[in-house]
Amino acid sequence: MTGKQGRQWRSMCKGLVLGTLVTSCMILLYCLSTPQIHYRLPEFPVPYSCAHRPVQLHPKPATNSSQQATRQPCVPKVDIMFMKTHKTASSTFLNILFRFGEKHRLKFAFPDSRNDFFYPSFFERSQVKDYRPGMCFNIICNHMRFNADEVAKLLPMDTSYITILRDPAELFESSFHYFGRLVPLTWKIPGDDKLTEFLRDPGSYFDPEGFNSFYLKNLLFFDFGQDNTLQLDDPRVNRGIKSITARFQLVMLVEYFEESLILLKDALCWEMDDLLFFKLNARKGSTVSKLTPELRARALEWNAIDWKLYQHFNKTFWKKVHAYGQQRMAEDVAELRRRNAEMASICIEGGHAVEADSIQETDMQPWQPIGAKSIMGYNLKQNVDKAHRRLCRKMLMPEIQYLTELGVNLWITKLWGRVRDIINW
Repeated sequence: MTGKQGRQWRSMCKGLVLGTLVTSCMILLYCLSTPQIHYRLPEFPVPYSCAHRPVQLHPKPATNSSQQATRQPCVPKVDIMFMKTHKTASSTFLNILFRFGEKHRLKFAFPDSRNDFFYPSFFERSQVKDYRPGMCFNIICNHMRFNADEVAKLLPMDTSYITILRDPAELFESSFHYFGRLVPLTWKIPGDDKLTEFLRDPGSYFDPEGFNSFYLKNLLFFDFGQDNTLQLDDPRVNRGIKSITARFQLVMLVEYFEESLILLKDALCWEMDDLLFFKLNARKGSTVSKLTPELRARALEWNAIDWKLYQHFNKTFWKKVHAYGQQRMAEDVAELRRRNAEMASICIEGGHAVEADSIQETDMQPWQPIGAKSIMGYNLKQNVDKAHRRLCRKMLMPEIQYLTELGVNLWITKLWGRVRDIINW
């Protein structure tokens, strides 16, 4: 056997071993990701809250009939259900929630072995780590497919329900980039610009029964536990939107993230310090497909239910802003931006996000999609003063690393991460 033949043989053997390893890991992950056996859990009433008391009263600005600002004491609300939708800056908000929970020593309802509640299966209480009937939790915030009845049996009766939406055309572009390689139906799309080709004739490539196909059509509606393949005029669409409206006290919008946080602060009696954030899981600009007006229209038509959902809550959002006071909102947003800029100058090396290859610490590496390193992250300044060091690290910490620090066992997620790294390599 010649040297060239030997090298070819070794290369083929390595490929065979790697393929077998990846296939075995995928089969294992699939088996572990299948819905759990459902069994009926005994019913126990959930107390109103198990938060540590007393909680410090905060002065809350209010407006009386003469439109003069007054300040009334209020207690921060700490029992929260955050419905973490996909590709909606939800990881940034999760970081805010994690820090708030640690500050108030709250009890999180976390998944076990992975970073979601067996998504895309419907949420079940039995998926919560160490769950036993009658246990009390303050916050649940990981990805799930919403199941209102099961969530209500887990949390206190006066829990605040919060979620966030994004313009469906932009969300579709982001989801197509991030999850596209996990949807086999996209593999047959020809050409380099697969997004444009898909939107040219979605029906030719989409199969509602296809594996992971939900990522590419009305993903928001699907996340809320609804049928994402309905026709727009199906009465179940309006019923679904009404049920979401009745359940969630605040629906935030990605495009107005800071305004959303100010409304949250007002609704939950939080402090401005609780809202500080750095934008996490942002994509580098070169990987973002610029939607032409025609492509945007096609994306909205394809995701018509999500567009109807978004338009509905866009109206309710601006009613809340108007009730809050537009001038007051502008002042508070400016103050939040000033505080965030101050924290960026204290915490972030260079003051801005960098590409994955330029991130120095492994603990600061964000999760990347298969086949790309498009998600940016941060480098922590080396000379951060002691007073800010812990806060800076927490604010910059990606979701997976923060969950691990909070004690969540993510062995399935980390195993999948190893497989992903091999594929990306």
